[in-house]
Amino acid sequence: MSQLTSKLNSQFDQQMMARALKLAEKGRFTTSPNPRVGCVITQNQRIVGEGYHFKAGEPHAEVHALREAGENAKGATAYVTLEPCSHYGRTPPCAEALINAGVARVVAAMQDPFDKVSGRGLQMLKAAGIDVQTGVLEAQAQRLNQGFVNRVKTGKPFVTAKMAASLDGKTALANGVSQWITAGPARADVQQFRAQSCAILTGSGTVLADNPWLNVRYQALGEIKNLLSEAEIRQPIRIVIDSQNQLHKGLQLFSLPGEVWVINLTPNANLPESVSQWQAPQHNGKVDLNAVMQYLGTQQINNLWVEAGHGLLGALMQVQLVDELIYYIAPKLMGNPAQGVLTAPEWQTMDQIYQLEWLDNRMVGQDLRLTAKVIYPSQ
Repeated sequence: MSQLTSKLNSQFDQQMMARALKLAEKGRFTTSPNPRVGCVITQNQRIVGEGYHFKAGEPHAEVHALREAGENAKGATAYVTLEPCSHYGRTPPCAEALINAGVARVVAAMQDPFDKVSGRGLQMLKAAGIDVQTGVLEAQAQRLNQGFVNRVKTGKPFVTAKMAASLDGKTALANGVSQWITAGPARADVQQFRAQSCAILTGSGTVLADNPWLNVRYQALGEIKNLLSEAEIRQPIRIVIDSQNQLHKGLQLFSLPGEVWVINLTPNANLPESVSQWQAPQHNGKVDLNAVMQYLGTQQINNLWVEAGHGLLGALMQVQLVDELIYYIAPKLMGNPAQGVLTAPEWQTMDQIYQLEWLDNRMVGQDLRLTAKVIYPSQ
């Protein structure tokens, strides 16, 4: 093969994997606890089939693509954003389906970290004589499934904390008034992040102060409504940490349909029977946050969205549990002594502080949305 031919093939592989990743993104509101996966099948550099995984228990991306390709799958190349599964779960193994269809080549963006797959699918394909390649647009595939990958590797969900503040870093006036710092477009923008999350975490202080619904408002989802009906949108589990059992039945979040979990130290008899309570181990008289994350991992929570006050947010960051920040900055100055965005230790040296790696920045209406990876001192 000439260098020019090899380069053209490599470019085509990247184009097809990029298309597969776009397909996989369509499942970001529905697939959990399964990963988001897309598949494109080509014959002589012509797309003959494609598909994506929509929901746990339903056919995987490869099955949809193979059905569309039909007889054209024989001798074709399949581009998959995640290693084809090799085990029998709720559906048969996709590696076996690709082999039976006569596919000649499989390009996978990344290996599946799940221990029941983890290279076995690729080995099954190779043993059947199929040409296998991995690593095409791997970083993009990893980010697409960062919640699933994090849970499988660490036993904890991927935690994204939402922050909203004025330009001088204030979240409320000294008297507690905070509505509204950001404008309507930014508040609507939050809805898409809620909809992509398995659960929303907050603290009892925020619930008592704001009496929020903490649900996904379908009418605020914009173009997403063209992709999914209201019935198909999954309402995230609403989780409240309440170490002191301050919550009561009259709060708004208990009046909506959907799951509500309260994490406390002792059972609270003043909650509706529909609320699930879990008693966490204690640490310094409060709920042990590390134990909470491990518990949520066992409940197959991939992506956890945090909307909390400065106290809980600061506590989560002090034990290095926040992976990413979504920070909305409003073009306002609130002055002193307004409330700050999070509670943090009084550091003495610059090597103790939290560092951030910028991932994205964009305007949302009149507000600025920053996305950043959190890098802790020990990392």
